[in-house]
Amino acid sequence: MENPKKRKASADASKQDIGYADYSSNPGIALIVPGECSGQRLDQILARLLAQHSRSRLQGWIREGRVVVNHAPIVEPRYKLWGGETIEVAEAPDERAESSTPEDIPLQVVHEDEQMMVIDKPAGLVVHPGSGNWSGTLLNALLHYAPQLDKVPRAGIVHRLDKDTSGLMVVAKTLEAQTDLIRQLQARTVKRHYQALARGIVERSGSVDAPIGRHPTLRTRMAVVRTGKPARTHYRVLESFVGCTLIECALETGRTHQIRVHMMSVGHPLVGDPAYGGGASRVPRGPLFPRQALHASRLALTHPQTGRAVFWKSSLPEDMAALLETLRQEVLSVRSSEATYDPDDEDAWDDGDQEGGPEVIYIDDDEVVDEQ
Repeated sequence: MENPKKRKASADASKQDIGYADYSSNPGIALIVPGECSGQRLDQILARLLAQHSRSRLQGWIREGRVVVNHAPIVEPRYKLWGGETIEVAEAPDERAESSTPEDIPLQVVHEDEQMMVIDKPAGLVVHPGSGNWSGTLLNALLHYAPQLDKVPRAGIVHRLDKDTSGLMVVAKTLEAQTDLIRQLQARTVKRHYQALARGIVERSGSVDAPIGRHPTLRTRMAVVRTGKPARTHYRVLESFVGCTLIECALETGRTHQIRVHMMSVGHPLVGDPAYGGGASRVPRGPLFPRQALHASRLALTHPQTGRAVFWKSSLPEDMAALLETLRQEVLSVRSSEATYDPDDEDAWDDGDQEGGPEVIYIDDDEVVDEQ
C-alpha cells in the first residue's frame, strides 16, 4: 500500500492548495479532493462532495471496487486522502442517467442574480436524487431552470431541507459563489430560522444543546446520542393553542433532522412528523396534518460577490397557515410577547443556560456507530 506520508508530502508540494473553488466533476463521476479535506477518510470526503448519495451507499460503492483514486482502485472506506487526488466513481448507469436529467419542475424563485439564487421549496420536493428518488428532485428542476448549473457541483446546492419541510434555500450559480457559501455555512454565519408547530405547551424560550447521531436501532433515523455530532438549536414561543405551540427555531448547526430530533428530545415533537412525532398526526381539536409542520421562514447571509448582508423571509405555506387558522377558531390563542422581533437581535434568544431549562432525553446509544 502506498505510504500516506509520501502522498501527503506530494500534495503539500503542489503549486497551490486545492479548495472548493477547484473542485470539479463530470458525469463520470470524476472529483478533485479539496485541500481542506486533508487527512480525512475516503468515505467522509465522498459524502461531502456527493451529498446526493447516502454515506452507506458510498461505502458500498467503495467496497465494490467502484471508486478509483489516482487510477488505483481503493476498497477501504477508511483510506485517508490529503488533497489534490483525483477520485473516479463508477455509478450504476441508470442512477447516473436519471439523477442528472433536467426536468421541467416549477420553481418559486424569490431572488436571483449572477452568483446565486434563493428558492422557496414546497413540501414534498426531494432536494437531491437518491434511492427511490432518482428523478423529480430540486436538482433536476435546477438543471432545467438554469442549464449552466451542470458545471457546478450538485447543481449549486449547498444545504438541504427534508422532503416534507418547506421554505427558503440558497443555491450557488458559480463555483466561486458555492465555495463562499459553503465556508459561511461552515463558519455558522448563515442565519436560518424556521417556524414549527410543536406538540404540547412550550412554556418559554430555550435552547437544546445535545449531540445528534444515528439511532441505535432505527438506522434510517437520527437521535440525541452521546456519541453524536455537536448540535445546538434555539427556540422561542410565537403563539400557543390547546395542546400545541407555534415556535420559531434558529440553528447554530445543520445536522440531519436537527429541529425534529431536538424538539422530540425535550418532549415537544413536531405536529405531523411521522418519524419523530410519536404516532398520529392529528392535532388536538384540529384536522390531520400530512407532514411535519416545519417551514424555513428566514434566511440571512453575506452575498458572495458584494460582501453585503442580505436577508429573505417566506410566509407560511397554505397548509400550515390553514392549520393555524383552524386552531385559532377553536380557542383563543395567547400571543407571546416575543411574536415580533429583530432578526439581528441575538439578545432576544434565550441562551438555554438558565436553571430549570428543558431536560433532554438521550436515546440509549450503546450500539451507535461513531461516524465523526
